[in-house]
Amino acid sequence: DTYKCEFKVSLPKTEAGIRILPMMKQVYEALQGEYDRQKEEGFSEAVVDGMSGFIFTNRFDTIHNPQAVNRAIKRIYEAYNAEEIVKAKNEHRDPIIIPHFSCHHLRHTFCTRFCENETNVKVIQSVMGHASIETTMDIYAEVTEMTKKEALDNLSANLDVF
Repeated sequence: DTYKCEFKVSLPKTEAGIRILPMMKQVYEALQGEYDRQKEEGFSEAVVDGMSGFIFTNRFDTIHNPQAVNRAIKRIYEAYNAEEIVKAKNEHRDPIIIPHFSCHHLRHTFCTRFCENETNVKVIQSVMGHASIETTMDIYAEVTEMTKKEALDNLSANLDVF
């Protein structure tokens, strides 16, 4: 009734969403950098539904609104696209435009790259937190012409039948 923006913490959609994940080195380093920054500037005191210790907060010490993050992403790719159109015109070529995307597209990209580099689909399913392997394979795992060619080239190189 008040139209007040409030944050809520909720459980994942399925039991598979509750999981322990090994952390990639790059993620650890990014989180360590954020921790070091917060040691200097102070840790977040934000509390949402009794939970605290949030890692990523804004300058007002509140957690990021996902739509604000998506708006920031949009500003970045729109600024790039505007600059690229001018640059391409000056260089007499077609511009290389970044299409619309959001935070969730980054999850899709991660899963696609994971599928390209991991053969055990159960590992991928577990990391992604999908209750069904069909979700992993049908929605997130994308196959491009290049990945099909690379897969067959790899098979050819590793399978000496002739």
